[in-house]
Amino acid sequence: MRRAAVLGHPIAHSLSPTLHRAAYAALGLAEWRYDAVDVTEEQLAAFMAALGPDWAGLSLTMPLKQTVLPLLDHVEPLAEVVGAVNTVLVQSSGGERPVLTGANTDVHGLVAALQEGLPVDAPAAARTAAVLGAGATAASALAALAQLGCTNPVVYVRSLARIGPLMRSAHRMGVEPRYALLATAPAEVPAADLVVSTLPPRAADGLAAEITARAADVRGVLLDVAYDPRPTALSVAWAAARGTVVAGERMLLHQAGEQVRLMTGHPAPVAAMDAALSAELA
Repeated sequence: MRRAAVLGHPIAHSLSPTLHRAAYAALGLAEWRYDAVDVTEEQLAAFMAALGPDWAGLSLTMPLKQTVLPLLDHVEPLAEVVGAVNTVLVQSSGGERPVLTGANTDVHGLVAALQEGLPVDAPAAARTAAVLGAGATAASALAALAQLGCTNPVVYVRSLARIGPLMRSAHRMGVEPRYALLATAPAEVPAADLVVSTLPPRAADGLAAEITARAADVRGVLLDVAYDPRPTALSVAWAAARGTVVAGERMLLHQAGEQVRLMTGHPAPVAAMDAALSAELA
């Protein structure tokens, strides 16, 4: 038996088991299982220390993406630069405990999801971008936007006093954002080519109401990583203003596909995973 799981608190809402189990079925990995395990920040060290040779990998949600860093033996370069790990690879070392390697597939998921909404012939050099929020996923969003040609995005935050970790991540990436208060976003965000909201569920509802009240057209692509409730108020407002919306579960699909590849060594059966995701959401 080979085991993998998604860890977080709370975790009951996670769609990761649906995605990973669909991948195992499509790949014929009958001896693999994937679970959702409720683990708090305080419990994470003990959980990691108890991992045995039957474990292949872990998916991590907030707030564990940064808590896990000191518990790892190795951190892959992208995850180190971003400062957030959402994937742990568990590898047998022949010793008493396995070797734990941290990776980041959120960046891959964000890039792939945003590309679903971009016109094929869109000029990368002219893109402007905005990020809502300043947590670990915001750091991944900055890395993803840099890959899409946006190295000077605007980051909108609820408090400028809490952006230190994100500023350090941006510096390591060579990205130079401008930081602004979220209250200024309604006047500026509609003009951006790419917008990534990393805010918690319902935290962008006020911005959604402002966009609706202003009745202004938007021109860009919105990816709201929140997918509960579905659709989010921000996604509804953006679509009503004639913008392009990429649902948050598209990022989840693509980052999970990369996790499957890393954990199993097989190319991810993304079509089968997508079908299972659609069935679950329906």
